[in-house]
Amino acid sequence: MSTLSVPESARLGTTPAERLRRTAAAVRVCLHWWGTHRRLSNEQKEEVSAGYAADARFLTAGKRIIDVRHETYRKLTSTRTKLVGYWRGTTLPYTEPGIRLLKQSDIERFDLAMQGFRDELADQETALESVYDEIKSDARRRLGRLYDPRDYPVRVRGLFQVEWDFPSIEPPDYLMQISPDLYEEERRRVAARFDEAVRLAEQAFASEFAKLLSHLTERLGTSESGERRVFRDTAIGNLTEFFDRFKHLNIRSNPDLDQLVEQAQRLVQGVSPQALRDNDTLRQRIAQNMAKVQSDVEGLIVDVPRRRIVRSQPALNGASHADAH
Repeated sequence: MSTLSVPESARLGTTPAERLRRTAAAVRVCLHWWGTHRRLSNEQKEEVSAGYAADARFLTAGKRIIDVRHETYRKLTSTRTKLVGYWRGTTLPYTEPGIRLLKQSDIERFDLAMQGFRDELADQETALESVYDEIKSDARRRLGRLYDPRDYPVRVRGLFQVEWDFPSIEPPDYLMQISPDLYEEERRRVAARFDEAVRLAEQAFASEFAKLLSHLTERLGTSESGERRVFRDTAIGNLTEFFDRFKHLNIRSNPDLDQLVEQAQRLVQGVSPQALRDNDTLRQRIAQNMAKVQSDVEGLIVDVPRRRIVRSQPALNGASHADAH
């Protein structure tokens, strides 16, 4: 039996959008982050423009107020990258900015993971606080006359935080009592959003799959000089991770995409990265077959403008959405 076989729940007489609506929860993630870039003041732009005999009104200029390569700050940004990657990797896109769709069965695991990221950020923020004076002294030396003490808060505590919640995206029940017509209109709007969410999920999966296949076939090929390219384990490892995530999150809305994922999975099943490095015949066969799959996947990618079914939602004060979709 195929590892991508359709489960019993997906064979019920419901649409993919209805299944998604029944089994998913909305999750919103907001990051509070200290901005390390500042625009130059008008006086500073005038000074810079004078050195180039340029009109300051035609210039845009800025500065970094700290060295973002400092080890303690890089640890913070590394955690942020992991956090956003985890959020995107465990959820599906939705039509409202800052909101994605999470399987209801994954809520507890997701919440625990986010608590871990929150604690990690707090520890790293404490580490940054301990070297904050050193970082400001370094910035004063590097920036010279562009250094402005007003750019720096007294402390960095509370500047790096993550918040998440599970907002309702269903029509409120009280609306039925107040105005059945308005409730029905909102119900249709929500249904349309989930239709769009299905399309967004299909396109996200197809686009990611195509990029992974492109990288794999490129690594299996030869350079312009005819030499074999360096082939790393991650070329297969990343594809295997995609198969697992696709199996877990896929809502069975596109049989063609399901079939192509299954085909690619069969091609590399039991094939080790070392075997691809050692066996030229195997290497060539996998490359040719994957290139065909890649071409078919790219045929599923459609650049369609989003339907205007969404009302925009502002971010929390002082916060930014971790990802638009």
